[in-house]
Amino acid sequence: MPETVPEPNADDTVVLDAAVLDGVVAEGAALDGAAPEGAAADKGAPERAALDKGAQWRDNPQTITRLRADPRTGVLVVRERRVPLDDGLILLSAGDPVLARTREWALLGRRADGSGLLLALQDPEDDTDADGSWAPRWSDLREALPVVDEVDAELVVSAIALAGWLHDAGFCPACGSAAELRQSGWSRHCPSCGREHFPRTDPAVIVAVQSADGERLLLGANAQWKGRFYSCFAGFVEAGESLETTVHRELFEEAGVRVRDVEYFSSQPWPFPRSLMVGFHATAVDEEGVQGDGEEIIDVRWLTRAEVGSALEGNGPVGLPGAASIAHRLIVDWLRR
Repeated sequence: MPETVPEPNADDTVVLDAAVLDGVVAEGAALDGAAPEGAAADKGAPERAALDKGAQWRDNPQTITRLRADPRTGVLVVRERRVPLDDGLILLSAGDPVLARTREWALLGRRADGSGLLLALQDPEDDTDADGSWAPRWSDLREALPVVDEVDAELVVSAIALAGWLHDAGFCPACGSAAELRQSGWSRHCPSCGREHFPRTDPAVIVAVQSADGERLLLGANAQWKGRFYSCFAGFVEAGESLETTVHRELFEEAGVRVRDVEYFSSQPWPFPRSLMVGFHATAVDEEGVQGDGEEIIDVRWLTRAEVGSALEGNGPVGLPGAASIAHRLIVDWLRR
């Protein structure tokens, strides 16, 4: 299905239905040049982490206290899965008055100079800055990734993902008791039943399907997009499936297409609320039988290289995924082949 990760429902149940796995840009809105040169959105997935997550510090129960007392510590505030931006990502100093009503603290990592990076999870009503003394631009993942550098991009993704878990998983799912934070915010312990709980990641595949001659790309439109936006096909991995099995099942269920030559491309964490997008290229076996399911996918369309290039420049004939998404990188990678 064209990629979709919905915003979390009230009960945090995720329904993958082919519309929201990442942002889309309207037809006619230029994608190329939309992000500053070198911005994280224009890069492929890094081969290694740019952010040192300071894993060696997690088991020390004094880590958060120590870093909160260190004026060198940088603090990233997350409110409702949004981070503060100005010209770039805003990090506060530990001890800033804005942090007074922080709900939860967690370790995000450490800098090369040995100073720490903390997450401060706040609720909207934690209005210590309600007088307007601090008024950043609160931005979600789609807005932030195109305008921050590689290290800050990892920091933003980690912070939003961890903040979502800290907010939603305060109670043991086995017995319902309040769970205690451990490992500097990276695990919870249930004092009642003894279970340990960790942040979840739900894998989903996303696939760029080309024609047998490699000259056309198959994209689909979700019903929520009303035919204006087209993207790669995506879906969550179901119980007992491999990634490859999911690729074949999703493509046949949503587009009626059988594929071959499934090739891994890269992956992207996508915390809406806790997904990991695993990208693939594939080749259609039967190009004539493709069709949407009529419910979630209202149209599937073969686009030529010229059409894809035009759409990436913002000139139609369709809108394509936003530059912060792996779908965008899959499409660009296909076009360059």
